[in-house]
Amino acid sequence: MGSSAHELSLRAVGFHDGSVTLVSKWHDSSMPKILGSSLAEHRERTRDALFAALSSLMSERGFDAISLADIAARAGIGRTAVYNHFPDKETLLLAFIEHETAAYLAGLQDSLAQVSAPVEQLRVYVRQQLSLAPSYHFAPGPDLRQVVSHEGLRNLRAHVAEVESLLRDILTRAIEAGDIPEQDLDAVVPLVHSCLSGRPAPLEEPERSAFAETTEAFVLRAVGASAAVEPAPVA
Repeated sequence: MGSSAHELSLRAVGFHDGSVTLVSKWHDSSMPKILGSSLAEHRERTRDALFAALSSLMSERGFDAISLADIAARAGIGRTAVYNHFPDKETLLLAFIEHETAAYLAGLQDSLAQVSAPVEQLRVYVRQQLSLAPSYHFAPGPDLRQVVSHEGLRNLRAHVAEVESLLRDILTRAIEAGDIPEQDLDAVVPLVHSCLSGRPAPLEEPERSAFAETTEAFVLRAVGASAAVEPAPVA
C-alpha cells in the first residue's frame, strides 16, 4: 500500500493497568491526546470535553460567533481531532442538545415518579423547568433558530417536542381526573412552555424562590387547577 504525508496508521498503546487500546497516528507526527483507557472511553471523554467547552462559550457569546477552533481550544483538544467526532459546529451543537435533553428528561421522569397526583406532577414539572440553569436557551447573540440550518431547526424542534410530550401527558391525566377542565392541549402546551422559557429565573435568593412560586401559581391557575392558590413549599 502506498503512503502519503497524512496516511493513517494504528498502533497499540499499553497502560499501567494492563489495558491496551488502539490509537490513531498521522504520519505527519501529530499525536492525538488520549483521554481514557479505551477507544470508547476516549471518544466519550472527548465528546464531554467538547460539550463542556461549547456550553461555556455559549454563556459568553452567541453561537454564530463561535468557531470549531474556539471550541477545540477551550476543550484543550487539537482542532483536527474535533473532526473525528463532528464534521461542523452545528452537528456538535445538535449532539450537545440531544445529550442535555436526554439527561434532563431522565431526571425529570425520576422526579415525576415520586408523586402520583397530576396537579402535583405539574408543580414538579414547572419547578424542574425553572431550575434549569441559563444555557443555550438564553445565550447571547441571535436566537439559535436564526443561525442553524433548516435541518438543524427540525432537530431542535424534535427535542422540544420530547419535553412537551411529558407536559401533555400530565395535563391529559389531570383532565381525566377532573382536576382541570377540558382544554385544547395543542394550544395550551406551547403557551405553558412559552411562560416557562420566556426569560431566565433570577439567580439569587429570595428573588429566585419568589419567581418560582409566582410562576407555578400562574401556570396552575392558567390551566384551571383548583389547588393553584397553595404553592408547593420550596425545597
